[in-house]
Amino acid sequence: MTSRRIGLVAWHVFKESVRDRVLYGIGAFAVLLVAASILIGQITAGQDIKIIKDLGLATIELAGVLMSVFIGVGLVAREIERKSVFALLAKPLPRWEFIAGKYLGLVLTIVVNIAAMTAAFYLVLAWMAWTSPENIRLSWTVPAVDPRILVMMLLIMVELALLTAVALFFSTFSSSALWSVVFTVGVFVVGLASADLRNFGAIVDVDPLVASLVAAIGWVVPDFSATSAVKTDVVHGLPIATGYVTATLAYAALYAGTLVAAAVAVFARREFK
Repeated sequence: MTSRRIGLVAWHVFKESVRDRVLYGIGAFAVLLVAASILIGQITAGQDIKIIKDLGLATIELAGVLMSVFIGVGLVAREIERKSVFALLAKPLPRWEFIAGKYLGLVLTIVVNIAAMTAAFYLVLAWMAWTSPENIRLSWTVPAVDPRILVMMLLIMVELALLTAVALFFSTFSSSALWSVVFTVGVFVVGLASADLRNFGAIVDVDPLVASLVAAIGWVVPDFSATSAVKTDVVHGLPIATGYVTATLAYAALYAGTLVAAAVAVFARREFK
């Protein structure tokens, strides 16, 4: 049964990933930085909760990006290097199910890790609210334990699922994990500025042909800048536009699905020696 085979591949990836020491290192680093943000936040009296939220959200997002890139590029490349791909493909397992299972397994790993870091982050915020003097709490313009943080975490998870699809795509046709990392990081960095690239002609006075080329790149690369605006709203306690969140989720799902389909198409035609 297709769903069962995909589920088994995904579960195998999840179990293998959670045993990866790199994953634990990134997660521990993120938790420590979230905790350290308490000390950093004390520098600016009355604004410490905003600083903690800003640093905490940025740290969790960075940790997730590192997980997606460095583990995602090895999803297929590692199987090829170990020659274990021959044994897997010799089984009654279609190549598209292999790729889909790999992708879903890593997404599950990332979701579990982000959820764990989110819980740790909420504990830090709750501890701040509990231990801070009343005059400090009254100076906060936003609540410490804010449910809107969950919306931001959902967007981070979706962003990382899209980045994982990018990493998986490059890992299917590149034999070098290093080049896959370079390509994936490059797309992510360009994607962070995709909104500016689309409006490049209005920002910089350049030749129209150059402006059109840059704008085309901005439309083609995945947009990874969507979480920035929401993070600002969450940190400052501003309302979050439901339509914007829905559109971001739909965009990421469509783009990630297209990339996974492209990865399946490339992997299906690849010959192994």
